[in-house]
Amino acid sequence: MKTGILLINLGTPDAPKASAVGRYLREFLTDGRVIDIPWLPRQILVRGIIAPIRSFRSAREYKKVWTEDGSPLLTHGEKVRDLLQTRLSRPEMTAAFQGEVKVELAMRYQHPSMDMVLSKMQAGNYDRIIILPLYAQYASASTGSTLQKAFEVISKWYVIPDVISISQYWDFPGYLDGFELRAQAFDLSAYDHILFSYHGLPERQLDKVYEDRQCSNHRCEDEINEENKFCYKATCYATTRALAQRMQIPSDRYTVCFQSRLGSGWVEPFSDKVIEQRAEKGDKKLLVFSPAFVADCLETIVEIGEEYVELFQEKGGEQLDFVPSLNDHPRWIQGLEELVLSKIGSTPAP
Repeated sequence: MKTGILLINLGTPDAPKASAVGRYLREFLTDGRVIDIPWLPRQILVRGIIAPIRSFRSAREYKKVWTEDGSPLLTHGEKVRDLLQTRLSRPEMTAAFQGEVKVELAMRYQHPSMDMVLSKMQAGNYDRIIILPLYAQYASASTGSTLQKAFEVISKWYVIPDVISISQYWDFPGYLDGFELRAQAFDLSAYDHILFSYHGLPERQLDKVYEDRQCSNHRCEDEINEENKFCYKATCYATTRALAQRMQIPSDRYTVCFQSRLGSGWVEPFSDKVIEQRAEKGDKKLLVFSPAFVADCLETIVEIGEEYVELFQEKGGEQLDFVPSLNDHPRWIQGLEELVLSKIGSTPAP
């Protein structure tokens, strides 16, 4: 049995330059699952307005996070790929998978492209391929788009092996353990309030999960049920409840909020507005988790680590700290091994 595992994250520009950022934004934002409006208005909006305006500003932001090795989203992904490969190359893993395992990394947008990596995997003649998007909470604009693209590519192959796809894993122990361990570097009792900040989505995309097209009718802030189990908002709140319970954070000491909005009609409360409100209430120290991101990137390093810090201090706050993402934390790597093994019905090695 020959198994291929494909890790996929959202994507990153090839360089911190306006031209490269523009290419990335055009590919990303013209995806009909990301901006879900008709094709022609979407093309005009992205190619005529958003990409030309945002390319130069975003390039300046990417320069802040770029390292000698490149984009942090890509470098963290490469480390995760290599560390997971090392774990899955142990003799006991060969036995669990009944043969060789090869781990690959692709990006939904830009490089390494899914077309290129899947072409390589096609040549590898695998018996089965496991597709693992690196988003813990399902959303059509992230997981949905990634799986759709993978299926489109694989569907054109003459020989299609067994394909296993993983839609979400917000409640998987390895994922939750990783953030709990990251939090041990902070004295949670020293903060006036704790924010769990997730990437935002338009409300209309949440509504599309349901037959009645009304996310607000399904208790997404309070529980996971059969109707809302694939609602991004519901799983964000459920992730927060699970982490808060593990870390013994009372419900009155934390807030769920959503960042990185683009336009109006996005899910609330907005992270920047919550930060302003906490400062106005007299809070001096805030701690921010961002569990939607398993790797630090522009949204965590700059948006939270710089912009939100400045905003909080402008409004009278003193200190805003950010809990790092999972990146290449050993428990996260072990958790990915456990997740993949669970999907093939095998047991993790001790």
